[in-house]
Amino acid sequence: MSSRVWLFFAAVSFLWGIPYLFIKIAVAAGVPPIFLAWARVALGAAILVPFAWRRGMLGSLRGHAWILVAYALIEVAIPWPLIGYGEQRISSSLAAILIAAAPLVVAVLALRFDDSERASGWRLGGLLIGFAGVVALMGIDVAGSSEQLVGAGAIALAAVCYGIGPMIQKLRLSEVEPIGLMAAALAFCTVALAPLAAADPPDRVPSGDALASIAVLGIASTALALAFFGSLVAEVGPGRALVITYVAPVIAVAAGVIVLDESPGLGSLLGLLLILAGSWLATGGRPTRRGAEPQPATPQPSGPAP
Repeated sequence: MSSRVWLFFAAVSFLWGIPYLFIKIAVAAGVPPIFLAWARVALGAAILVPFAWRRGMLGSLRGHAWILVAYALIEVAIPWPLIGYGEQRISSSLAAILIAAAPLVVAVLALRFDDSERASGWRLGGLLIGFAGVVALMGIDVAGSSEQLVGAGAIALAAVCYGIGPMIQKLRLSEVEPIGLMAAALAFCTVALAPLAAADPPDRVPSGDALASIAVLGIASTALALAFFGSLVAEVGPGRALVITYVAPVIAVAAGVIVLDESPGLGSLLGLLLILAGSWLATGGRPTRRGAEPQPATPQPSGPAP
């Protein structure tokens, strides 16, 4: 791959690996999760909608209004506040590891809604390995605290949403341009979340760190990351581009450790390894002969993981 492709890959992996850190900083500074989610989608929409409009990416949305609304709710409006709520109670590292289980949800849903993606062989083994990772994480590092269990449950529910969203996209919105789809989803969520954000504003003017975190989340990890991801897919195709799914959680854990002095426990580290391995196998990856290139067969999120 060219240096240009490696640059896009590194940029998107980083931009989709750091949101958990900045969500944690913002909610720890007193920014309510619903307000944080609204501010992020508003910033992202302000940048991405004009970008998509100028490049003619919104025309393919015609005739898909109700499906678009469902996608926007499940992919953005519900999970983003849930992640903020969860990170009020658990570390950013733990949140990132739980979100990494989203491809497992995709694989489970494919059993019912996509006959071409039946889990057997390596895929079935991947599901079992991945869910064993979730059990290890929850049972070792979280089980002793009811507050952490509530936070982890919120993050797990967000991961379920991230599994449903791509299935909607594959089955009902496959002909829609992905960046145009995400731009429209952000625009809808800006309007939908506004009344809730107005009802739960910050008690005081957010600190400089919190405002910077909101800016990074909306501008860098949403709008800029999606633009880079679109360029990456154009260069190398979706199969190779989606390797980011397995790199971003590692970056997220490292960011939490380095910046916030978080200390992932044994359950988190074991869970991370099992979840990533299981997700890769369950979504179509498998050991191959040298020279062969595995391609993820089940759909993956087109938007930012967190």
